[in-house]
Amino acid sequence: MKNARLVPAAALLGAATLALSAASPEASSDLRVALERLVRAARVTNGAYDTIRGLTDTVGPRLSGSPADARAVAWAEAALTARGFSNVHAETVTVPHWERGEESAEIVSPVPFRLSLCALGGSVGTPAGGVEAEVVEAQSLEGVDALGGKAKGKIVFVWKVMERRSDGSGYGATVPIRGAAASRAAKVGAVGALIRSVGTSNARLPHTGSLRYEEGVPKIPAAALANPDADLIHRLLADGKTVRVRFALGARTLPDAVSANVLGEIPGREKPEEIVVLSGHLDSWDLGQGAVDDAAGLGIAIEAARLIGQLPIRPRRTLRVIAFANEENGLAGSRAYAKVHAAELPFHVAAIECDDGAGRVSGFGWTAGLSAERTLASVAEILKPFGVGDMKKGGGGADVGALRAAGVPLFSPIQDSSRYFDVHHSADDTFDKIDREELNTGVAAMAALAYALADSEAPLERIPEADRIVRRER
Repeated sequence: MKNARLVPAAALLGAATLALSAASPEASSDLRVALERLVRAARVTNGAYDTIRGLTDTVGPRLSGSPADARAVAWAEAALTARGFSNVHAETVTVPHWERGEESAEIVSPVPFRLSLCALGGSVGTPAGGVEAEVVEAQSLEGVDALGGKAKGKIVFVWKVMERRSDGSGYGATVPIRGAAASRAAKVGAVGALIRSVGTSNARLPHTGSLRYEEGVPKIPAAALANPDADLIHRLLADGKTVRVRFALGARTLPDAVSANVLGEIPGREKPEEIVVLSGHLDSWDLGQGAVDDAAGLGIAIEAARLIGQLPIRPRRTLRVIAFANEENGLAGSRAYAKVHAAELPFHVAAIECDDGAGRVSGFGWTAGLSAERTLASVAEILKPFGVGDMKKGGGGADVGALRAAGVPLFSPIQDSSRYFDVHHSADDTFDKIDREELNTGVAAMAALAYALADSEAPLERIPEADRIVRRER
């Protein structure tokens, strides 16, 4: 999850919860039976759990362009084939290749202290021996701009605490700092940039994630401090102390590399040319195992489709699972899929992306034409007794966002993200954080929704032309 997201223009005004009303069309008994069967099967499956374990324990962290990324592509092809998918294949994608290298940091004065930090994705390295300078603090990007000459020759430190919220919205309010702090600091003459990690953990484990260098602005090294260490520097500065820090980053950007999106299908029984996408992303950051981000989402998508494929009668349309490449630091897989499959996009009737971890799912957000509300309400009515029937306007994801321009209806889980950002993009993103029971609520919700979309007599109304414009969060 979790680079700059694609945000629908209409969704910027807020997401209203879809109310279930007596006017909702009554679902057929066949649909009800199928959805209830899928939900019950999803509750007891080990499939998603075992898929996540397979990816994390046999491949590990898999940053785009790395040797592990190539192993992940091979793993995904084998995993989909072993689970009975058809037309399993990899589609080549050119991806960025960045390496972290060795990294270290310390407070030199007023009190010597070794700091825990990690380079932000895409950062340049420091000169040999590192960067040492006095620290000046800002608490927002605007605060960085306001430093003016005070920042010249200094290390700019941006201190902003991310709020813990169940819907994860604290991330969107804080992540622009990670993306833009380095270039904003460089504009005022800084020699380096440090930020408080964009995460909610109080462990001494920093959170990485991509930055964006502005064209024409000097590239300075940038890193995230573990939150307790960032708070220490903040306290020292608040007490009027002069804080001097030295940090060294071995980061470097290599020539672009080859990766791939990996696809597998459950063919539809009547309209195989029409497609419902179920997706997550295959790559991860390099610090942990990439278990919650996003082996979990991929495991949910694979198992949901597999369960549908085991039904006595498959749905009318084809289910296509996509393991997207390069979500974390470039979205090259998303763009490549939209380009390669441009002629098919009018036949994509929906795209679901799961990239919010492994927390409990209560339903889905949706982005489609207004008439979709009544259809989705009837599905929600069936699923509500199982705890996965919430529907709200506003759904999608970074990878499937590229399909929005073609009007493809987009969906993403309504998920408890209150603990997600404790481990997100950090060394603590490991398999032990996966709770099978909570995970399976995602399998149940995705399987039921995907089946309903794939088996409906008519597809949902597509996203209106006026709402197909997207913007990227800063």
